Amino acid sequence: MAVAPLQLSDQKARGRTRAPIIFDPLLLLAALGLAGMSVVVFHDLRAAFPGEMTKQALYAGIGLVGAVILTRFDYSRLREYRYGFYILLVLLNLIVYAMPARGGVGQVSGAHRWIPFPFFQLQSSEFGKLLLILALSAVMVERSRKPQAAHRTTVRILLMAILPALIVIGQPDLGTGLVYVVIGLTVLFFGGTSWKHMSVIGAVAVVGAVLALAVAPAVGVNVLKGYQKQRLTEFVNPPKVCGPNNSTCYQLQQSEIAIGAGQKTGQGQRGASQITGGFVPVANEDFIFASLSDIYGFAGAALVLALYAVMIWRAIRIMTMAKNMFGTLIAGGILGMFMFQVFVNVGMTIGIMPVTGVPLPLMSYGGSSVVVTFLAVGLLQSVYIQAKLAAGAKARVLLV
Repeated sequence: MAVAPLQLSDQKARGRTRAPIIFDPLLLLAALGLAGMSVVVFHDLRAAFPGEMTKQALYAGIGLVGAVILTRFDYSRLREYRYGFYILLVLLNLIVYAMPARGGVGQVSGAHRWIPFPFFQLQSSEFGKLLLILALSAVMVERSRKPQAAHRTTVRILLMAILPALIVIGQPDLGTGLVYVVIGLTVLFFGGTSWKHMSVIGAVAVVGAVLALAVAPAVGVNVLKGYQKQRLTEFVNPPKVCGPNNSTCYQLQQSEIAIGAGQKTGQGQRGASQITGGFVPVANEDFIFASLSDIYGFAGAALVLALYAVMIWRAIRIMTMAKNMFGTLIAGGILGMFMFQVFVNVGMTIGIMPVTGVPLPLMSYGGSSVVVTFLAVGLLQSVYIQAKLAAGAKARVLLV
């Protein structure tokens, strides 16, 4: 009598194939935790910045919806739109020059950074970060098939990053321009660019910085605006560089006072006189970390930094498990963007980095920045989900 082979029932088989797709919960919780902390801080700042708590929560909600939508798509399909993304990036950053100039407290007078819409202001350079990551990652994958032209690939990626960076720096927005350059370098690094090429890039960067900050001004050519040069150099030796009427040094000094005043557990809303008294400029944007530290002290600052550490850890994890090179580079570009922005923003509030106006992701006030950060989280989740699907498909093939 023949014995039928042992098989799973149809119901169990269907149950396995229809198992829910699990996203990365730690990444999502870290992002939501940072957005929640931002709303809490703006609740305490409501007297100085009325209405911003509600708007920040709304921006986070819009960004979360966008992130969920991105997780439903296979990011690999975006590769074919690489040049479209790049052209859109350049056009968006050029359009702002035709928009009315703005200026105000904490802003550069005559800045062209926003595209006005009826109910919000779109900062195109923020969305350009994601467009640049997608474009450079796709081009890097395409060029990786031509290893004999590695030096040309390096030059192409650099030029593609530097062109929009120069456009953004002219708006003027030095901080975002530097983020663009960092994204380009990150894609090159994780794309397998040789150490020889990276060393040459580093040497050229050092020479360029010396020419822009020292040689060019000596011969009467100002590559950077006066305040930009001041911000890039003053943090090295503040007591010597800072004068009695130096506004940028004033920002740094007041920020350090606010952070120190917070001590272990903070002074609370009523006791945070540095923030509520208006001594720290741009306390809702560039110096939001100083506001957090003054109100909630070391405990609050440590919690926020821990959440950033979780986001960076999960980005590294997702980068290593991506199903293809395109996913690895997307995750790597987002990782570089996150790390640079967190390090520079927190560093400038404690005096170890120049004041460049780089927002603190999900903490600084601003709709474009918050939405773009959540979209970046959505892209990371898409890479994670597709990696899990690919791994599951391979496992089923091996079982068969």
